[in-house]
Amino acid sequence: MASVFLDLLRPWVKLTILQVIFVCAELQFGYRKESWPNPWSITAPHRAGSPAIPENTFEQVGDVDFDDAQQVRNLLASKLRDTAVGDQYLIGVGKADITGPVVEVEFAGYADLSQIGTGLRQRLYSRAFIIGDVDNPDDRFVYLVLDTAAGDTAQRYGILEGLAALGSDYSVYGQSNVAVTGTHSHNGPGAWWNYLLPQITSVGLDKQSLNAIIDGAVLSIQRAHENLTTGYLDVGTVNITDGNLSRSLYAYNNNPAEERALYDTSTDTTMTVLRFQRASDGLNIGILTWYAVHGTSMYGNNTHVAGDNKGVAAYLFEQAVASDATAADGFVAGFSQANVGDTTPNVLGAWCDDGSGQMCSYENSTCADGKSESCHGRGPYFRALDLGVTSCYEMGRRQFEGAKDLYDAFDSQSTPIVGTTVKSFHFYQNMSYFEFELTNGTVVTTCPAALGNSFAAGTTDWPGVLDFTQADSGLSDNPIWNLIADLIATPGPEQTACQWPKPILLDVGEQDLPYAWTPDIVDVQSFRAGQLHIIVSPSEATTMSGRRWRNAVKEEAAATYSSDTEPIVVLGAPANTYAHYVATQEEYAIQRYEGASTLFGQHELNAYINLTLSNLKYLAPTATGSPAPGPSPPDNRNVSYDFITGVVYDGAPSGSDFGDVVTQPNSSYAIGDVVNTTFVGANPRNNLRLEGTFAAIEKLGSDNATWTQVRSDYDWHLVYTWERTDTILGYSEVVISWETESYAEEGTYRTRYYGDWKSIGGTITAFNGTSNAYTLTS
Repeated sequence: MASVFLDLLRPWVKLTILQVIFVCAELQFGYRKESWPNPWSITAPHRAGSPAIPENTFEQVGDVDFDDAQQVRNLLASKLRDTAVGDQYLIGVGKADITGPVVEVEFAGYADLSQIGTGLRQRLYSRAFIIGDVDNPDDRFVYLVLDTAAGDTAQRYGILEGLAALGSDYSVYGQSNVAVTGTHSHNGPGAWWNYLLPQITSVGLDKQSLNAIIDGAVLSIQRAHENLTTGYLDVGTVNITDGNLSRSLYAYNNNPAEERALYDTSTDTTMTVLRFQRASDGLNIGILTWYAVHGTSMYGNNTHVAGDNKGVAAYLFEQAVASDATAADGFVAGFSQANVGDTTPNVLGAWCDDGSGQMCSYENSTCADGKSESCHGRGPYFRALDLGVTSCYEMGRRQFEGAKDLYDAFDSQSTPIVGTTVKSFHFYQNMSYFEFELTNGTVVTTCPAALGNSFAAGTTDWPGVLDFTQADSGLSDNPIWNLIADLIATPGPEQTACQWPKPILLDVGEQDLPYAWTPDIVDVQSFRAGQLHIIVSPSEATTMSGRRWRNAVKEEAAATYSSDTEPIVVLGAPANTYAHYVATQEEYAIQRYEGASTLFGQHELNAYINLTLSNLKYLAPTATGSPAPGPSPPDNRNVSYDFITGVVYDGAPSGSDFGDVVTQPNSSYAIGDVVNTTFVGANPRNNLRLEGTFAAIEKLGSDNATWTQVRSDYDWHLVYTWERTDTILGYSEVVISWETESYAEEGTYRTRYYGDWKSIGGTITAFNGTSNAYTLTS
């Protein structure tokens, strides 16, 4: 009887145990919230000491000096048409807002139940890039760059359904040619995951959060499709040496010495930039970049939504080219992720915040007490004590600056994409006991998904919990953790042997109650445009994993296709289905965080390479077929739990209306000051205001009558903070903070707030509020 009772109880015990575990331990990415000093205040937020965006000026072209931008563009266009090289492609770019609920929803990334959104620093976007064959327009692909932690199964299902609903014109987009990648920002709303494991720290799946991503992604593709035109593609590279650092050097150094000797650095410091140039007038319509650095510049105790360093880079680039004579209106800059697995933006290294002044240990990132909890990576401005805001801006600026320097020299430093071939393939692969042959003839197998002890240890970007440390390839000494692991699932001897030398903490791949916990079925996808090959990886590849994968594709492509042009290979991730990490076999043996998070065992990387190479034939110029689709992954959107309560109602204090100003700004400020205004607020989940704004700054015109909006939610330095002041009565306040930039103009300004309040009966009504005017002087 007791055993029967335990069997009935076991699924619910598992859920309860995991919720308890990962209040402290990061379940999706292995990090933990720390009680770091938090000077952030909704009344006086820290001002990021950010450098000004360089003002664009028009240089002399030929013998004529032009003041008019259109004249410059016309002259440049005529020169570009005369000098353009390479073959023509169908090209299109689009961008749309995907900002989900910015309050009362746990963030995706650090997976800390206490990291619940309280506002917005910068809106999130989907950026879509379409490339097609001019002569065979059905041969095309879409590469999406989302300001999210990852591309995932629930998103992709919804995006494909949304495209199908647009009608026959969009029937060319489907399973084989749509890639959904995430920038891997750890600072956006969560609750959109397909699988149970990451849903636990998002308190389920929230349809509002998921649909914001799906709808915006579809809209960005629609805009790119509507703007399709003929044009040229070319590629350049730039070395950004201060843009990342290895956070697992001990594991990286376990790779063969002769292999490491081929590279100057332990991370990939090369950014690859693909330029989209319109044929009709020679103007550039967008860039798509690949560069490896984690979206963990802002810490796990930040609660303002932002796109992290890649969101900053895209923002700065799009701002910089807004008046650039070479850029078309609506220019889109996508900063995609690459082999990000073991990289960090905390480039000053990992240090012990225990007063010792010592760096964390090389082998397992611990401090004097033998634990990892006080080991933290430091960004370039860690002393600002602003939750990583200034460091985030700086790490984004470094990517922007590298890309912009290359962009300005593209005509002399780029390689044209030639050959006109545009191909793609996609299929699903069950990675549970997938058997294949290595190049040396040895037959090996992958395993059902499992996570090792070091997964719970976290990383130097945000450390783990209790007695777990990295580089742990033995059993836990803590009997409580061993009991918890056994209650969740006890791996059998076949799984234990398959995952060796990983000590299995969570045998998640063999769990399907109440529904699948992690993917065993993953997307295998690759794109080709001319000599450019794009590997679309569901897992975060480490530096050396990415190098091996790219090199293998490059060699096979060169041997497979009859072309005199050397293949250019990039890797984009995490995409389509979030499948944690892929480390090399040598790194896997060390069992630091990345190895412990390599779901499918030590042969995962070789399996991915095998699956990619064996299907490169579908990217050949004359290819007409496609691989078998494989088993579809589960669609958990309609069976997932959702414990996030909706907005009940909003209330305003007696004598006040929504949008009234509670605290007015001062009458004057110096450039560099922070302007704060507090309003009677309402819950922003009532209306996400997609493609709109919650906050705005308006400037008074020279006629002393006309107000023009000059800042919005799009801007990094305009911060929206929401706070519930009375739960029973539904009161809340909103603080809008303008961290005036060094490039802000003198003048008279006012702050605007746009909101929507919900009545007890459920009616939602829009409102706005306006502050008194104030002056800004140098």
